[in-house]
Amino acid sequence: MVSAELVKQLREKTGASMMDCKKALEEANGDEVKATEILRGKDKLTAMKKSERVANQGIIEAYIHANAKIGVLLELKCETDFVARNEEFKALAHEIAMHIAGMGSKDVETLLAEPFIKNPSITIKDAIEARIGKLGENIKIEKFIRYEL
Repeated sequence: MVSAELVKQLREKTGASMMDCKKALEEANGDEVKATEILRGKDKLTAMKKSERVANQGIIEAYIHANAKIGVLLELKCETDFVARNEEFKALAHEIAMHIAGMGSKDVETLLAEPFIKNPSITIKDAIEARIGKLGENIKIEKFIRYEL
């Protein structure tokens, strides 16, 4: 039996549902680190299942760095316009665009393997898979371009 407070803490850290957090904590015998890994594995499985689904909706995110010398245009795709309008999806697009500006990423394949600047313990691919698990739709980076003076 795990406490409601522990479930709440894990939910705040991972964004997973309360029920998923409770199940993961029970499976991990209350170990928060193991429960986090269980949730990541679930996100990867969900992402793998959804990867074949067509992502033909999405947004173009524009980011201009504070010094006005670096800019990024990112095309982030999802399955429906409902998710494209979702604040979590928009936040992911913004975070990835900021990452590209800061890291100088060259192409999508390399970008996906880079440690995420906001959380270096995961990659950009892991961050996308976590949002796929949460939003329930395939999400992919279609393309991006980085400008620098």
